[in-house]
Amino acid sequence: MGGEEMKYIKEAFDTNWVAPLGRNVEMFEKEMCAYTGRKQAVALSSGTAAIHLGLKYLGVKEGDIVFCSSFTFSGSCNPIAYLGAIDSDYESYNMSPAALEKAYEKYPAPKAVVVVNLYGQPANYEAILKITRSHGTPVLEDSAESLGATYTGVQTGNFGDISFNGNKIITTSGGGMLMCDDEKTKEKVLFWATQSREKFPWYQHEEIGYNYRMSNICAGIGRGQLLVLDERVKQKR
Repeated sequence: MGGEEMKYIKEAFDTNWVAPLGRNVEMFEKEMCAYTGRKQAVALSSGTAAIHLGLKYLGVKEGDIVFCSSFTFSGSCNPIAYLGAIDSDYESYNMSPAALEKAYEKYPAPKAVVVVNLYGQPANYEAILKITRSHGTPVLEDSAESLGATYTGVQTGNFGDISFNGNKIITTSGGGMLMCDDEKTKEKVLFWATQSREKFPWYQHEEIGYNYRMSNICAGIGRGQLLVLDERVKQKR
């Protein structure tokens, strides 16, 4: 812990906001956007939830093919309904551009590509994006382990989601965040993450929703942790 977490947790209790909404949640999203340079964020209960909703937003459904690095924790690939796994690159330990091209030869029309930044090391995005863009395939970046790292001077997390599990560079005890640049995407993901409740004075649900929103207490921990992120990156290196 960095020392400032209890201040935000106390604020949550003092204001009686301990549910999955409140000032800590809103400010944590804004502060994370300010750090990474993304425009929008949705704080969620886990990084896996962020991947799930990210793939859902990209239209992935049963029977679709999604490429994902095989050298990763199961949380990166559990949300995928159908998986065509590929090998890892020995230079970055992440998705291999050469193997990605081979995967396209076998499955020419995947619905998405999940790229994982393992152990704080960004993948070779220059080569990977050149391939995916030539095929018109969207990329969902799993930067759960690389928060604070940069690729060509750009903060990781500028393609997809971030996780704050207990074993990550900073933690919210448990949690994640989906990051994007447009308001439309944020509002849709937030809608799904809060049980897809329609704006009626009664319980109205027209889509399947999920209980994925981050609690105000966990967000308070995250705000305190964010203050020591740069220090943690130096310690990790």
